[in-house]
Amino acid sequence: MSSYIDWNKTTKSKDYRGSTSFATFLVIGPTCFFLGILFASFPYDFPLLWTKEPVAADYYDMLETHLKFVHQSPPLIGRLLNIIMSVGFLGLFIKLFRPSEANFLFDGASLILYLIGVAVYISNIVKGLRTVSSGFWHTEEFAASQGRFEGEIVLGREDSLKVLAASNTILALVLVGILVLQAGQWYAEKRDLDDEKEVAKKEAKKKQ
Repeated sequence: MSSYIDWNKTTKSKDYRGSTSFATFLVIGPTCFFLGILFASFPYDFPLLWTKEPVAADYYDMLETHLKFVHQSPPLIGRLLNIIMSVGFLGLFIKLFRPSEANFLFDGASLILYLIGVAVYISNIVKGLRTVSSGFWHTEEFAASQGRFEGEIVLGREDSLKVLAASNTILALVLVGILVLQAGQWYAEKRDLDDEKEVAKKEAKKKQ
């Protein structure tokens, strides 16, 4: 692992890809974009997770209609989401090419969180949207099985929608974590710069 890190690279190196580099923009841009999508979904998730008031019966119908509309959107929408997701990976891979110690710590952790976010998106959110879009809970097969298929228990509509809402919250926290790490990298660079200026001032006073 130590051979992977370029220990000679510092924040002053020309090839250092820090918080002000274009690669950082490629990371922060998609992260904020997906946070915006999740924020738009928050009003739909709020009654399921963040209030003790009983949820109206027709609310689940409204939410299911909304999710069907989202999942059945034109293929161009899904392709754009995949492209934007890939841009985030590209930015992280650029920053982690011959990384400095700071890149390895902050951007390495950001990459791990990004992978966790993608895993939550694929395993929970996409799967949940497909189930909603198929109208599975309204089929005679589901009603007859009472949620059991070949020994496997399948959640009902209300519980599945709650899991989907919780997955959105988890994904939002993961994305916020990426922003915090990128901000931490900026702060660490600022502290290094301030310390260097302080040392330069002390040396200048000694020479006087």
